[in-house]
Order: sequence, then structure tokens, then C-alpha cells
Amino acid sequence: MIEPVWVWGVPFAPMTLEQTVEAVDALIESRRPSYFITANLHYLMLSNQNPDLAAVNERAAFILADGAPVVWAARKRPTPLPERVAGSDLIFHLCDLSARKGRRLFFLGAPEGVAEEAAEKLRNRYPGIQVVGTECPPFRKPTEAEHDQLLARIRAANPDVLFVAFGQPKGERWIFENLERLGVPVCVQVGASLEFAAGRFARAPRWMQRTGLEWAFRLLQEPRRLFLRYAHNAWFMGRMIVQDWNRRPESPRIARTASSSAVEPPRRPG
Repeated sequence: MIEPVWVWGVPFAPMTLEQTVEAVDALIESRRPSYFITANLHYLMLSNQNPDLAAVNERAAFILADGAPVVWAARKRPTPLPERVAGSDLIFHLCDLSARKGRRLFFLGAPEGVAEEAAEKLRNRYPGIQVVGTECPPFRKPTEAEHDQLLARIRAANPDVLFVAFGQPKGERWIFENLERLGVPVCVQVGASLEFAAGRFARAPRWMQRTGLEWAFRLLQEPRRLFLRYAHNAWFMGRMIVQDWNRRPESPRIARTASSSAVEPPRRPG
């Protein structure tokens, strides 16, 4: 087990993209139901606002840093995070792994038609890939019978990896609550990654990804949906930076200066 790096209340695995693919492959081989989380700045904010997510995070096999601010914040920790592992990159690497090793994939969620489009494009990109099912449940709350039937269809498809696109934190909660009934070796909430795979949205240029400006590119694509979310994220990040600053250990130089400027106690007469 790798010692986690705690950033703003969430424990992150200090893994690279390559190490993550190997870790997911190992989880598949174990055949035990499990999930991992790709956590960006928004998910950190949600974890701070929703105490129930602590149990979701604790149960995860590992949590990945899917955001430049998370990696930057970890630089002040004793162990930094090696790199950002973006879910929108990881999905393609896991599809490549699945094509090479005969893994079975299931796509669940996203807007109508996206899962099917993603499956078609990925089959063309990775010959031999097995997408054994796609589902787009209605946005309303399903009935108990509908929920049971959905779980039954996923189990019958017998996937090795279940990609869930329900949004945060709905997707993480849904996986946590249904993990044992699903019986899938690896589950992960992937956000907009299916839409990227389907070609609905373009990824930001590499230079924007490297410099932490991908959020600006995404904001231009979906300003109405993302503006308030990003504003709240920025407020949360600022609050956490101030919190880190206030908790920083006092430097020896500051300590010596404070000591030398202190008023000497009065001497005893005599």
C-alpha cells in the first residue's frame, strides 16, 4: 500500500498515469468488487461540504489527483504528488489495456446517445475492444424495480470495468451504495470523459493542460453550466490556501526575530 498524500481533507495516491493503469489491472485480476476515484478541485470542495463522502473516499481503492490545483497544493506536503492523472486521459489508456488483455467494459450514464457514440469511436480506435453494454438511465430517480433491473443487466453483461458518468458526487455515491450488488472488479465515476471519447467535446491544447489552464478552455465550451461551479471552486481554493498558510510551521528565522524582540523580564534587585 502506498502512503496517501492528504490534500484539503482527501487522501490521494501518489501515482503516475502508468502506475494507475497497472493498479487498475491488478484490481481486475483480484476479481473483488472495487472502485477508485478521480478527484479534481470540485470533488475536494464537495468532500469538504458533504461529510458522508468521507466514507466513500475511505472505501475507495485509491484516489487520483485529477486537477492541477491539487498537484500544486501537494508540493507543500512532505510527499508531493508526481503528476496530474486526468480521467479524460485515463479512459483511453484503460481502453487500450482492455483491448490488449481482453477486458470487458460497460458504459453507464452521460446524455442520451453519448455512451453508444463513445463505444463506437473506441471500437474503431482500439480494435478488439469489448464494450459489453451501454445504458443511459433517465435523470429522474428510478423506481426500485427499475434500479434492480439496471443492476441485473450490468451483472449479466459481466464487465471487468464499469465507467459511470452520473456527475459528482452522484456517481461516487451510487457506486459506493451498489458496489457489492454490482460485483464488478473495477468501477469509476468518469464525469465528462465519455463525452470526450464520443467527440462531443474537444480537449484543451496540451500547453493549456500542462499549465493548469484547461478549466478556461472548458469554460468557453460550457459557460452557462460551468461558470458558477468554477466560481465556487475558486472561492474554496482560496480559503484552503489561506488555511494552509495559517497552519504553516513557524520558520527558525521568524522565531529568532520574535525571541530577540521580546521584552526582557525585570531583574531581581540585589
